[in-house]
Amino acid sequence: MIDRRHFMKSAAAGMAGFLCLPLSAKKKDKSQKERKLVYRTLGKTGMRVPVIGMGILSAGSPALIQAALDAGITHFDSTAGQPQQMLNEEMLGEVLKSVPRESVVFGTKIHLSQDYKTGLYTKAATEDEFLKKLNAALMRLKMDYVDIVYHHMVSRRESAFHEPAMKAMEKAKKAGKVRFLGITTHNNVPEAVHAAVDSNFYEVVMASYYHKQKDLDEVKDAIARAASAGMGVVAIKIIRGNEAPGEKPVNPRACLKWVLQDSNVHATIPGFSNFEEMNEDLSIMEDMSLTEAEKNDLKKDAAVTGLYCHGCGRCLPQCRAELPIPDLMRAFMYAYGYRQPVLAQNIVASLALPDHVCEDCSSCSIECWNQWDIKGKVCDIVRLKEGLSGILV
Repeated sequence: MIDRRHFMKSAAAGMAGFLCLPLSAKKKDKSQKERKLVYRTLGKTGMRVPVIGMGILSAGSPALIQAALDAGITHFDSTAGQPQQMLNEEMLGEVLKSVPRESVVFGTKIHLSQDYKTGLYTKAATEDEFLKKLNAALMRLKMDYVDIVYHHMVSRRESAFHEPAMKAMEKAKKAGKVRFLGITTHNNVPEAVHAAVDSNFYEVVMASYYHKQKDLDEVKDAIARAASAGMGVVAIKIIRGNEAPGEKPVNPRACLKWVLQDSNVHATIPGFSNFEEMNEDLSIMEDMSLTEAEKNDLKKDAAVTGLYCHGCGRCLPQCRAELPIPDLMRAFMYAYGYRQPVLAQNIVASLALPDHVCEDCSSCSIECWNQWDIKGKVCDIVRLKEGLSGILV
């Protein structure tokens, strides 16, 4: 369970960093050892980036973003969605305004309203809504353009071809607000990636790629096809946030090295939340080969259920109450794996859940691919409807 003092201490440290960070970029200490950086090119975009970038979901402090910048990281990524994510974009904009805009590659993700049961878009997923969210992100970031705008969380072929989103992206590119068009997928990854390739529209694909995926062979094949077609490939959901309470933490070095053994993966954007995690992630570029100990760690990790929801959707037709279980499992991971209870609370609040969840079912008949106690996890995480006190114990 998340410790209240740990959470409050982290939040206070992040706010202090935001208040105290100078607006100008810090100069590197000449005595500091230069890091080895390994670069790959994001397909036909021609953008060359370190294989380790930075997702700012868990950043917490602008000092951490500045440290990543000073260490040579030039690829950053965010999501224009939940309130915490918006604050992180403002924070990133403050840091990056001190360096030449062309010296960094930045991507942001735009998520439109979907029917969680089908993965298809609702009537609210309009061209205007997409552009409105993109313009708001640019204002928060204090940028005239982003390098990549992603059509976010696509899980169905039909959604990849959603015309309002594609028209909005095309308009934004013609207006000079974005340089390249991307798509992200967390669930049903092979179908979404193949659709992205078939579209001849998207230039970068960001996909969940993890050694515990049930359909791993199909994911690998889809990613290989995307890279062969000239698309830039960014792997996500690789490390951290995957161990359940009481389980041994996942070896992040092993996970990152594992995914980077695939030369079709051009970049990763791990969301480190402190300097120790940042240094650990960046250090793998010194030697990306897997050690025997790391291979053993991956084998052991594959034997535990962890917190990684495959998003297969098999639970949805089994639930008599028609609950958005994959979204609730994602919130559970954010709370207990990423230790981001506020983000988890925002997700729960956005789901329009009934007043009484799971109370009408004496037992749960859902058979989960991960063999999880779905009812137990759902009842735990929906306590966030009443506030953070239910989780921070």
